Amino acid sequence: MMTTNKKCVVVLSGGPDSAIVAYWAKNQGYQIYPLTFKYGQIAVKETLAAQKIAETLDINTKIVDLSSLKDIFNQTSALVNRDIPLTSEFTSPVIVPFRNAIFLSVAVAYAITIGADKIFYGAHGSDEQFYPDCRREFYEAFEKASQLGTDQNISICAPYNNKKKFELFKIGAELQVPLELTWSCYLDLEKHCGLCEACVNRKKAFCEANIDDPTKYEN
Repeated sequence: MMTTNKKCVVVLSGGPDSAIVAYWAKNQGYQIYPLTFKYGQIAVKETLAAQKIAETLDINTKIVDLSSLKDIFNQTSALVNRDIPLTSEFTSPVIVPFRNAIFLSVAVAYAITIGADKIFYGAHGSDEQFYPDCRREFYEAFEKASQLGTDQNISICAPYNNKKKFELFKIGAELQVPLELTWSCYLDLEKHCGLCEACVNRKKAFCEANIDDPTKYEN
């Protein structure tokens, strides 16, 4: 097995996008240090999925418990508040305000402690229209702030920021990512609900990528 001194932190949510980035990083020869976050989300199965993905890479993911953030996000985000209706299309309640910035802040601190200078996360081109903290302008600015705040040459990147979700899924298939282990649904049912915006996007990506969808859906 190849050894490397290249270290990176990967924000590993348990969803397909971050799983594909983790596999890409391994394929690039990085020693991967994943971070998975509890932020009070309803979909606690994300955490279990992240652990399973990490195990397939023969590593462990460090789980960071920020569950008290639920009290902050609770007023506007349906991802932490069951009383806010979920929709099958994008609506503002599926946004968790500044979530990627919070996660990346922790990732920067972790990178410093382990001697890594690269941080990767799974933002992609299909996210840019709706999520400001998935845009290149955001993470480049955040990278600069991180360098100023640490005096370290930290690099923050979304490797597939110029790819659509279905293109990312094609890459995942090429990298043999076990997408069946990933979790996208905003709910915490036995199966993916099949109706929320995340499930709809997942179905669409598999279809447009012309890849068999191994996911079990309620609907």
